[in-house]
Amino acid sequence: MKLRITDVRRAVVVAPHPDDEVIGAAALIAALRRQGSAVAVIVVSDGAASHPNSVAWPPARLTAVRERESRHGLRRLGVRREAVTFLRLPDGQLSAGADRCRAALHRALRRHGKVDLLVGPAIADAHPDHRAVARALRYFRFGGRRLTYQVWPPQRRSALRCRTVSLPGGAAAKRSLIRSHRSQLGAISDDPHGFSIARHELAVFAHPVERFVEERG
Repeated sequence: MKLRITDVRRAVVVAPHPDDEVIGAAALIAALRRQGSAVAVIVVSDGAASHPNSVAWPPARLTAVRERESRHGLRRLGVRREAVTFLRLPDGQLSAGADRCRAALHRALRRHGKVDLLVGPAIADAHPDHRAVARALRYFRFGGRRLTYQVWPPQRRSALRCRTVSLPGGAAAKRSLIRSHRSQLGAISDDPHGFSIARHELAVFAHPVERFVEERG
């Protein structure tokens, strides 16, 4: 069933890491911007733990490039630079620092004022950072609509409760947006144990039909 968004005028999309916003919600962001809705994005972690043993890419440099990658992909979707907020909390430590995560995220959300739609990761996501952000969002008082998306594990299976949004341009367009995040696709070569999106994962992430679950309250 297609997601109804014609009543949405202002939306906030929350991403645990730089790249989750395009993997999980690129089609939704594009659809909202096409109809003239304002979209803000909050990226919670600094993304600096993807290559912890890289000499050429120490945390400060990696954080900076990951932010540039996010801004680039979001600019292509019509999201202005000033509409993107980076909280820069420690990547991989959002669960351990749950109180800090909740406080920082709630402050950022309150700065956006009245919003019609709040989008964030699913509580069932396999990544602990994603679950920490999902829990923090559940504690945020919000009277509008809530949507969740799941990134890990990558899957295409449908669920009856899911609502879908399709990205114009299909899989090629979605793959191109994800490829904005070159640091996560093998561009950093001096850390053999660093993270890289595998080919089969990219194929699933690039599926142009995104699925969301609408939650109450």
